[in-house]
Amino acid sequence: MKARLPQGYGGGPGNMQSMLKQAQKMQEDMAAAQQELESREYTASAGGSMVEARVNGKREVVGLTIHPDVVDPEDVEMLEDLVTAAVNEALRAAAADSEETLGAITGGMGTGLPGLF
Repeated sequence: MKARLPQGYGGGPGNMQSMLKQAQKMQEDMAAAQQELESREYTASAGGSMVEARVNGKREVVGLTIHPDVVDPEDVEMLEDLVTAAVNEALRAAAADSEETLGAITGGMGTGLPGLF
């Protein structure tokens, strides 16, 4: 006795070709979205806007602004903490935007699968 799949599921070259076309379209959409994400810039601040960090979609720091009032030679640690906090927050914003944008294309699949796209 042979098992039968419901109509529209399984075999046939037409169905496989359709799946390949969908995968290719998704891959093209992903590439376009990634290129657009890389051109975006994200800004975050710390210490009541005393330190501001800017990163791009490639997650590279492209700018850092430090208000002169926060520069205290007696408290370098505070400045280091503020810079670290601002940079990390800007990177989190870039990552969240990327995940949201790419997740919308893949329906949530593929964003956590390395090498898929």
